[in-house]
Amino acid sequence: MSNNIVVAIDGYSSCGKSTLAKALAKKLHFIYVDSGAMYRAVTLYFIRNNVDLQNNEQIATALKNIHLNFHSRDYQTHITLNDEDVSDEIRQMHVADKVSPVSAIHDVRVAMVKQQQRLGKSKNIVMDGRDIGTVVFPHAQVKFFMTADPKVRAERRYNELLPTNPNITLEEVFDNLAHRDYQDTTRKESPLTRAEDAIILDNTDLSQEEQLLFALSHIEPFMAE
Repeated sequence: MSNNIVVAIDGYSSCGKSTLAKALAKKLHFIYVDSGAMYRAVTLYFIRNNVDLQNNEQIATALKNIHLNFHSRDYQTHITLNDEDVSDEIRQMHVADKVSPVSAIHDVRVAMVKQQQRLGKSKNIVMDGRDIGTVVFPHAQVKFFMTADPKVRAERRYNELLPTNPNITLEEVFDNLAHRDYQDTTRKESPLTRAEDAIILDNTDLSQEEQLLFALSHIEPFMAE
């Protein structure tokens, strides 16, 4: 088996990137790195500390005080922000509404990319995000670009949020995703784009098992080398 196999998964919000990444990590015994959780955790810190996104000095100071770690329990990845488990809070709407502009900040991306690349130097990893195959690991052995019908994506996200946000509406979730798509694809800093060598995975009509088998079929040749 090759050393340091990197599987990069990029794509739109609520396409099931993390679901596939976690399933692949479990099946292949790789480490799952949730890059989106890193940006959400930074966003949460900015919100809590009233960091002005237009103030470079405040941003630089905040980034020096942010310490992120991943912990795996039963193949579930938990992220800590300065030793506090924030895995649930970073998925709430007040963070989701702010994560795109925070992710677009140059200093934030530089700081996060350095952490991500360090993780991929000595371990076999599966990492999902917006720019994994284009910026973080442009030489990853396998790259996927995930997409799905916007209405299907909104319904999936709505059903995920409903248990903890009973007042949420499908329309609100749809509008949030549309806004994030626009921000992610038009931002100047590492916009969401498909790497030329990325395999498109449209899972609109695929079950989780079907998309897993599809991805494994493209990874297995590298496992045999």
